[in-house]
Amino acid sequence: MIDMQEFARRLSTVGADTFTSDDVVDLATAADVRISADHKINAAMAQRLLDQISPTPPVTGAQITASQWPPPVSSQRAAPSVLFSSPGAVDSPADQPSRPRRSGPARSDRRSGPRRPGR
Repeated sequence: MIDMQEFARRLSTVGADTFTSDDVVDLATAADVRISADHKINAAMAQRLLDQISPTPPVTGAQITASQWPPPVSSQRAAPSVLFSSPGAVDSPADQPSRPRRSGPARSDRRSGPRRPGR
């Protein structure tokens, strides 16, 4: 368990905002939790306070009230891993849509015959 000032300090280290004891009181009011300056915050209460913050901080109530701070890197939530396919991937012939074949001579974009200079 930690006190309100320590909760505010730890919360400030994981978020973009700086939190004060007054901010913690506001979070407690929003979470319908009674809190005072000398009141200790346990993991369950910390989680209720964290749930009032948007965007959600990258720690849990148990992590923020743990005796070890900051939490070990392995216990911090990380972004889920995402796999990207190779940008140069080529579908196999079986994956490609079939195109109708044309019979007859191949078409060319070039005009046949001599070019006329300047029009």
